[in-house]
Amino acid sequence: MSSRDLSVRSARWLLLAAIFVVASNMRTSIAGVGPLVEQIRADTGISAPVMGLLASVPLLLWAVISPVAHSISRRLGLSATILWSLVLLAIGTAMRSLVPQEWGLWIGTVLLGAALAVANVLMPAVIKRDFTDRAAAVTSTFTAIMVGVGALVSGIVVPISQIDIGGEPAGWRFSLLVTGALLPIAIVLWIIAERPGLRASDVDPDAMPPMPLHASGRRKSVWGDRVAWLIAAYMGLQAVQFYMFSTWLSPMSISFGNSETQAGFEVMLLQIFGIPGSLLLPFLLRSKIGPWGPALTPLVAALATVGLIVAPQLLVLWVCIMSLVGGATLAMALTYISERTRDHSAASALSGMSQGFGYVIAAIGPIVFGWLHDLTGTWDASLYLMLATLLGLAVIGGLLKGAGRVFDERAPKH
Repeated sequence: MSSRDLSVRSARWLLLAAIFVVASNMRTSIAGVGPLVEQIRADTGISAPVMGLLASVPLLLWAVISPVAHSISRRLGLSATILWSLVLLAIGTAMRSLVPQEWGLWIGTVLLGAALAVANVLMPAVIKRDFTDRAAAVTSTFTAIMVGVGALVSGIVVPISQIDIGGEPAGWRFSLLVTGALLPIAIVLWIIAERPGLRASDVDPDAMPPMPLHASGRRKSVWGDRVAWLIAAYMGLQAVQFYMFSTWLSPMSISFGNSETQAGFEVMLLQIFGIPGSLLLPFLLRSKIGPWGPALTPLVAALATVGLIVAPQLLVLWVCIMSLVGGATLAMALTYISERTRDHSAASALSGMSQGFGYVIAAIGPIVFGWLHDLTGTWDASLYLMLATLLGLAVIGGLLKGAGRVFDERAPKH
């Protein structure tokens, strides 16, 4: 093996490490808030509705900023934009914890939400640029790390807040500050991995290929592409299913007669079982049913939803199945961004469009889910909504089977 081959291989491994450390920071700053809500409210005096709004800020920012992240990266460069998003995430995380006034909590949350929106969109483009040959495996591992570290953080923030420091509990501010502990490592690794001459790809890491042209000479837009809308629908439906279930699982479990401790355990299972679901995706795609996997997988969750309606006493089983499917479909949605585009510029545009659309739906879904429960007094109507969402996801997965790539020219129908 030549020295150049060794250098390229080392650079790929270095960038892979940087990508995975970035993944470990993609959910920590928001996953730690939920378990600390009561501590935050007791300290700041924030009401429950206002606290709910604060928790929704990152999701709303993802919906607003995701569609423009691609344009930002075209101006600043892909690598530079991700670097600045990591820096902004560190600033937001620090401000949220270190500024004692309530405005610091709000501004810090806005900054970290905006930073995560940009990084969410652009990381699939990096995977497309440097790991086209391993897109499914890298994406599924990225997703598993993102979900897994988020689940770990949600379980340790309360114990960290109770650590004795000078005779007093460390508190929620210190605990949320710790959620950014890996950010300096991510920033340094990213800077090193993207240095000219030490990059994994043979292209300029900041070079973004132009969008293809129509026959008329106008630039194509991802918003006008049929395949892009199918992927956006897949992204949106898998997101709304997860956020509806994760938001209302604990109240649902308690209404079934379970304790708060049991409900908390089930929420933890919902996050943890998403990890093997993500990691199993590449094996599913390489199996005999691989092409139909994106359509068949949601049907498994649909069966679990029916099970939840008719046998709620088996809630733990249904939660585990739903979580496995949720991890696989999230990884599949992100994999589509790499596999259904021809270069990282198209992947960036598709990622911004599909995630922006997806998080708009994700923000609406839990509201409708809760409204149906209040309207009917039971969970059945809400669960039928989730069942319809999963069946729609299966249909979209089937349509994507032979849909081709974004921006591909299609022969006119005769």
